[in-house]
Formats: sequence, structure tokens, C-alpha cells
Amino acid sequence: MNKIYITTPIFYVNDLPHIGHAYTTIICDTLAKYFKNKKFNVRFTTGTDEHGLKVEKAANLKNKDPKSFVDDVSKNFRELGIKLEISNSDFIRTTEERHKNSAISFWNKLQENDQIYLSDYKGWYSIKDESFYQEKELSKVNNNFFTVDGEKVEWIQEESYFFKLSNYQQKLLDYYDDNPNFIKPKSRMNEVKSFVKSGLKDLSISRTSFNWGIKIPKKSNHIMYVWIDALTNYLTSLGYPNFNKEQLEYWQECIHIIGKDILKFHGIYWPAMLMAADLPLPKTIFAHGWWTNEGKKISKSLGNTIDPNEMIKKYGLDQFRYFLLREVPLGNDGDFSERAFISRINSDLSNNLGNLIQRVTKFIQKNYDNMIPVSVSSDLNKYSLVEEGYSLVTKVDVLMKNLEISKSLEEIFLYINNLNKFMDTSEPWKTFKVNSEKAGESLSILIESFRIIGIILQPFIPIASSKILDILNIDKLHRNFDCINADNSIKKNHKLKEPLAIFPRYES
Repeated sequence: MNKIYITTPIFYVNDLPHIGHAYTTIICDTLAKYFKNKKFNVRFTTGTDEHGLKVEKAANLKNKDPKSFVDDVSKNFRELGIKLEISNSDFIRTTEERHKNSAISFWNKLQENDQIYLSDYKGWYSIKDESFYQEKELSKVNNNFFTVDGEKVEWIQEESYFFKLSNYQQKLLDYYDDNPNFIKPKSRMNEVKSFVKSGLKDLSISRTSFNWGIKIPKKSNHIMYVWIDALTNYLTSLGYPNFNKEQLEYWQECIHIIGKDILKFHGIYWPAMLMAADLPLPKTIFAHGWWTNEGKKISKSLGNTIDPNEMIKKYGLDQFRYFLLREVPLGNDGDFSERAFISRINSDLSNNLGNLIQRVTKFIQKNYDNMIPVSVSSDLNKYSLVEEGYSLVTKVDVLMKNLEISKSLEEIFLYINNLNKFMDTSEPWKTFKVNSEKAGESLSILIESFRIIGIILQPFIPIASSKILDILNIDKLHRNFDCINADNSIKKNHKLKEPLAIFPRYES
């Protein structure tokens, strides 16, 4: 059976979860659910990044010790996952012993391979990013230096271990050329290539100015660079350093879903360190865009943060998932507004999908005793709309394997639009008065199309999809993509369950 390993970045616990965390998690969960339905063996991991100076400072501001602080904040991310009903197989915390062992093993491997040395570091450091910057990456304002995001950096000077990143400049460029789908979308690959071509310097990978982190073996005054610590989580979840054959197979089919702000760490530092540790690289790193709120950058200071918990409570989980997945092609920046949100879910979910299903199932209940009037699998040439539905799964499969989630939903809802047009042109409520058999045929076509839609939408809007398939009385064992064919079609006299409203409408 095919394997796939899907990861979110582990989320930094210096603050509460926001829409960006929810977005990344929902993307990964959608992919995980999709491939599970395709009968892949899926591993899906998420978790929290709990070490570093930012955490230490945030804990101090709350008058808490770092461990108590991260325990509290990490719980918020775990609870968000529960609210999102995600299907993760692991939740990793970097304060766990298994992770400390994994990170130290990774460090020791780099050291064993002579890829680490001790020296002195002088340079610019961003506390927010937990990252060192070259002066060429910064802008100068009134004798102060700032990152591209406007974060002030500090000049630090201290003893540090260094990773021989400069040794990997050409190796990375060769790998990018040989593996054009390693970093997606293409624009992000171009950004990474450009950065690497500009020159790589050895990377400072330890600190002595704070204490909250994993201590370097035999050098306890040094704390491991937070990005080695954090990135190693992907290996920890698979049992590193004790990889067996199966775990290695998962690793070679790994897809990292990340925000574009951490692409440098995942697209440059991480593959170089994996090369240095004699490990294969993940299959794909996909960097998605950022969300704004009505055109403005989201920030606590502006008071325009979007709480995913509140959105779910107010509108529903499926509605929230659908908007985030459908509104923006994966990789692009997106703009969130409540008005656009309501418009999208009313139009697509309430009107086009929910209303159509309710009209058809209520009509069958009233006029056909809740029984399917006609089998539509015997002559697909006659029932082209059903045949179009069967071919839809192939279209979606190609798109999903290319991580084109928004495009997948677009194709699905184009089909739903066609179902609405068919309903309007066939007019079964009129035809029934003169020819109940012909009306029944139209209704049966629509019911079989709903079965297809119910199955294919499961990874995207799982709650509503389950309701659709329950109304259609589809057995739990016949809800995978393999069942989207004529052999598994709904037959004449199949009994439906009670019609239900699936999606409410909202006022803007």
C-alpha cells in the first residue's frame, strides 16, 4: 500500500493560535483525509515548538517558568486541533524526551560527519524569527537594522557552534535543478535559488545567552539553535534515530506544508543539514501565502486578529474549512473579510449544494415514498451527467496530487452548478404531473450525482459530506473513492433517509 507523510510546521508557543495556524492545519488535514480515502497509509503530524529565547521572554512576562508556560500554550494548539477535528496521527512537543533524544542524535551525527565547528559569532539576530541575518538582508533606519517584516534585529557577539552551510551551496543548487518539484510553488523555488546563488555563509547553531532549550552534549553552556531543534521534529515523529524500513519509506514520501515566512529554514537550512546527516530529503516543501484582514496586515496591535475558534462557533467548521480552502489557490496570499466569507458559503454551500439536495430529497419523499425511482447505471450514454460525475474523481485526483486544493473545489462546484442547471431544465416538479417515470429518471440522476459529490467532498467538508451520505443511506463501507462508479450506483427502490437542511444561510 502506498505511503505518505504530511506535516504542518510545529507552531511556536509564544502566543495563541490564529487563522494562519488553522489554515496550515486544515490544508494538511484535507490532504491526509484525501489520501486516506484513496487507501494510502497516511501519517500526519503537527505539534508545538517550545524552546528558544522568545519563549523564555514570553514566560518571564507572564511570571511563569518556561515549562509551565509552554504546557499551557501548547494545550491551546492541541485544543484547536480538536475543534478543527483534524486526523493527525501524532502531536509532537519539542519538550518531550523522545524529541530531545532525536535532536541530540541529529546533532551528534552532524558532529560525527565533521559538519560542525566551534568559533565566535558576531552578527545581527532577530528574536522574533529566532534567526541570524546578513546585513544585505536588512534595511537600515536611523542607525537601526530591520528585517523585511519590520522586526528590529540586535547585534550579538558570543561563542557559537557553526554548521558548515557554505559547503552546500552548489549541492543545493544541483538538487533544486534535479528535483524541480522539491519546493512549490515555482515562484518560491525561484526565491530560494536566488538566495542560495547570492552566497551561503556558515550558520551559527548554538547560543549561550539564554537557558531554555536543548543543551549541547558535552558543552552544557550552549543551547541548540532553535531551528535545528524545531526541524528535527519531523524525524522525531518517525522514530529517529531508529528508522526502520517502513519509517524510511514514509520519510521519502514526506510533504512539508509551511508558511512562506519560514521557507528559508525549510528550503535551505533543512535540506543542507539532512544532506550533512546522510539522510534523504523530503519529497516536497510547499510554502503557502499569508492572510490579511480586509486588505490589512493581521496583528494584535491593530486589533484585527481572526480567532478560528470564534469563526467555527459562529459559522460552523465545514464553512470555515471551505472558505479557507476554496478562496485562495494554495501558495497565494489571501484576504479574509466576513462579508466575503458569508457570500461564499451562502452562494456555494447553502444555495448551490444544500438547497439543491434538500429540494430533490423532499420531492422524492413526498412523491416516491422516499424510494429511488430509477436505476441510472445501465446506460451511461443516456445519463451523461452521471458519467461526468464518475470522471470528476480522476480530475480531482490529478489536482490533489499536485496540491491544487482550491482548483479541486472549483471543479467539484462546477459540476454542482451543472446539477442545478439540470434541475432547472428538467423541471421534475412539472414533469411529474404528466409523466412520473420521466420525472423519476431526472431525480434518480440527481441522487446518484449527490452520492458522487458526497464521497468526493469528504476530505474538504467532512461533516456535511457525512450528512449527505447519511441522507442517501450509503453504507459506511461504500464511501471511498473506489466506489465512484456504476457498479456502486444507487439502484431503483433504494430507500433514502429523512431529508435534512445541511447548510444554514447567514445574513451579512
